[in-house]
Amino acid sequence: MNEERRVLLHFVTKYLTKWGQNVVVSGAGVLFGNYDPKRAHWAACHHAGKDLVWEVIVPIPLVPEITYRYAIVDDSMSVITYASNTHTLLLPQSLEDGSIIDIYDEWMDRSHPGYLLSTCAFTKVILPDRPRVTNQILLHLQPTLNEAIIRFQVWDWEVQGGQEMCVSGGAPQLGNWQIQQVLQMTQVAEACWEAEVSVPLNAFPVTYKYAVGDKTGESLLLEHGESRIVALPMSETSRAPAVLVRHDGHFRRERRWRGAGVAVPVFSIRTKSSLGCGEFADLALVAKWCASVGLKMLQLLPVADTSVRGDWRDSYPYSSLCVFALHPMYLNVSQLGGGNLPPLPDSIINEIESARSTLSSLPDMDYEATIKTKLRIARAVFDSLGQETMQSDAYLKFWEENSEWLRPYSVFCFLRDLFGTAEHWNWGVFATPTPEMLLRLSSEDQEWHASIQFHSYLQFHLHNQLSAASSAAASYQVALKGDLPIGVDKRSVDTWLYPKLFHMDTSTGAPPDAFAPGGQNWGFPTYNWEEMESDNYSWWKRRLQHMSQYFQAYRIDHVLGFFRIWELPATARTGLLGRFRPSVPIWRHELESRGIWDFDRLCEPYVTNALLERTFGEGELAAEVAARYFVDGPGRRLKFKKQFSTEAALWTLQPRPGLPEELAGEVHATRKGLLALRQNVLLLRDPEDPERFYPRFALSTTSSFRDLDLQWRDELSRLHDDYYHGNRSESLWREQALRTLPVLQDASDMLVCGEDLGMIPSCVHPIMEELGIVGLRIQRMPSECDVEFGNPSDYPYMTVASPSSHDTSTLRAWYQEDKERGERFFMKNLGGEGAATAPETCTPEIAAAVIEQHLESSSVLAIFPLQDLMATSAVLSSSRPAEEETINDPTNSEHYWRYRMHVNVEDLIEDYELKMKLKSMLLASGRAAKEDFGGSG
Repeated sequence: MNEERRVLLHFVTKYLTKWGQNVVVSGAGVLFGNYDPKRAHWAACHHAGKDLVWEVIVPIPLVPEITYRYAIVDDSMSVITYASNTHTLLLPQSLEDGSIIDIYDEWMDRSHPGYLLSTCAFTKVILPDRPRVTNQILLHLQPTLNEAIIRFQVWDWEVQGGQEMCVSGGAPQLGNWQIQQVLQMTQVAEACWEAEVSVPLNAFPVTYKYAVGDKTGESLLLEHGESRIVALPMSETSRAPAVLVRHDGHFRRERRWRGAGVAVPVFSIRTKSSLGCGEFADLALVAKWCASVGLKMLQLLPVADTSVRGDWRDSYPYSSLCVFALHPMYLNVSQLGGGNLPPLPDSIINEIESARSTLSSLPDMDYEATIKTKLRIARAVFDSLGQETMQSDAYLKFWEENSEWLRPYSVFCFLRDLFGTAEHWNWGVFATPTPEMLLRLSSEDQEWHASIQFHSYLQFHLHNQLSAASSAAASYQVALKGDLPIGVDKRSVDTWLYPKLFHMDTSTGAPPDAFAPGGQNWGFPTYNWEEMESDNYSWWKRRLQHMSQYFQAYRIDHVLGFFRIWELPATARTGLLGRFRPSVPIWRHELESRGIWDFDRLCEPYVTNALLERTFGEGELAAEVAARYFVDGPGRRLKFKKQFSTEAALWTLQPRPGLPEELAGEVHATRKGLLALRQNVLLLRDPEDPERFYPRFALSTTSSFRDLDLQWRDELSRLHDDYYHGNRSESLWREQALRTLPVLQDASDMLVCGEDLGMIPSCVHPIMEELGIVGLRIQRMPSECDVEFGNPSDYPYMTVASPSSHDTSTLRAWYQEDKERGERFFMKNLGGEGAATAPETCTPEIAAAVIEQHLESSSVLAIFPLQDLMATSAVLSSSRPAEEETINDPTNSEHYWRYRMHVNVEDLIEDYELKMKLKSMLLASGRAAKEDFGGSG
């Protein structure tokens, strides 16, 4: 350290803070507070046009280097956010005492679109041909008399192999804007380039731009926008800086990278080798087809094991049995032998071929037949050949790396089969697992050891097959995009092992909307975020790290749940009687201050004899219902008998088998009426605190509300609207999201997308933009409340544009099932104003027009359900009814997920007409380039 010399560091950055926020500079060592914000250097701000500029001068002894970063803090010195970059600044050791180093740092964080290309979806798959950091060292200059050193730095993840970054500018040292005389930059880190030049003081100010050129020097792409400028301080009396550091952030591109992809569930894929449903091994063929038309991403539904009930209801891919385990139905049983493994016996090969012939003839997946067939065949192979696999080095390595979840998963599956249920709370002494119990049950000397081993054997092969598929897709430069479900099944390995991480007496869902008037109840327990935070979210981190073995991108299912979740009691069966967690409740004193006091009247189902007669008619049925299900309550009201007081109890009311249709209809009508009466409440009590209440969704539509006096109706309406549509809980939801979502992002280098549909709080989109999470836009479900259809040309860059999703009907089906909206869509969105009428069906031309609209959008990704792409083909669209292509009906809690494409992928690859149509659209939109096809258009 040069104790006799001191230098002045002049830090400058731009950041538009909110009131009460400040910018600080902290760093390594005592001089910068060892990254402690309370000992950091505070900056002062001033306005410069639309910018808020923060500056601070820090005098320090001359040291070889400093490391620092910026942070935003509040008045209590708590960090709100950090800039993403930590800077290391090398100081010339020949600096004189009192020298000034002028440092401008462009604020960099995840909100910049350029960061998307730093994820492994691009660095490892889509854009893998990038310049590599070499051992070339940037030679740092020493200051000379009457000159100043300018140190340039710029970032860009889109520079490709064979390209170089350089600086061109209005000074001789920068080539005077001549293409042949640019200043070459040195790549000092992945996507980061630096250069230095010494410029006479009388040459300032210096204008410049960064540029990307090829190594031949024949082409040069200057960055977009106005020239940058580096100038000396205006004051003639102040000392000129010896070094001017310009950390300029991202290279400014006029056209950002845009690509396209296809969405298809694995089970929906059909190939000549698949058995009953699509398999991991089929993904390579799909990726090959994607590459042939210019698609860069293959989006899947969740692939975790959902084997909870042992029947077709396990086809629901979002109800995980274990978030780490893969579903056995995606296993290619033919690959259990051959290659490095012993060959399969002829008897098993014949059984596979017979089953494939039978199940492939079905238009859709037969879940039960498929999973039973595969497990039967896999168990036969395991019993005859499995031990050789279990003793292999590859398996032993797999076990060592995964035993933390694999042992409890395998034991759980054994106990599930033993007890005939996955309801682990009914397993007696096994209901509460311990490490000792798991070791004892999985010991090799147990007679059931093979049954436990079988499940880890399956996972080993599933892991290998999905890993191979991921590698094959990457070889085609097609990224795999997974799906992160919002919940886990209550009857799961995760709730068995980590019950404190979940509120087991609750259920997750979504509030009512136009598509599901009764709301949605998904049946998952809500997360105990406080408990998860106590161990730094280790379960989430392990989950995302595990997922990143196979995927380079993922979709957060119901990202709104990371802001607040719609929580229902465990006894709920619909999605109506819920509340948001977390949220600001309505306090008892708040209600009382408004003159509202009769809480039993507001919280208990409002039922009167008159209401029973309006619901069930004035005949004998109303009297029978009153006698069977109710007792007298206060104020001439009726009260549900205890055994019928929940939705769960009323849900069990079903007609007996063989009951005449007329009587069965009466039972259904009775259940429907009783459920409506049970839901006839205005406030929901908080089970954890009797002083807290929540308004029932759409309370003004109830007869209970209509029978209140005007004052109470007005007050409750205001409270309801503030809770559901106002800002009552916005700050709380923002804090919740900023605690949880960055944990997911930091757990891996996958590209993060969020499904942000539904009732969207105003804080959601700004925070997703702030964190760099890509949103979703579905044309039929616009986020704007004043339009019927979204306009893809208006979509922001940080979005995925899609005409449909697995939770909607396909483009063809929707157009035909909702003819009035379809006609308006055709007239307003497809330029059909001049037509007398809209076509009756979604023709291939209409489908192609919608695809083109989305391809032309600014969205970073346009992802299409496979069915919508096939709808552009006259042959494919005419060979299957549109209504058979829907994957899910969100209004049906027991929907059978079984759609399979009606053409083999091999035939799709050979479909030249469809291939050329999609390829030409992608090329015309700029989402594919000739280079993607080996240079040929």
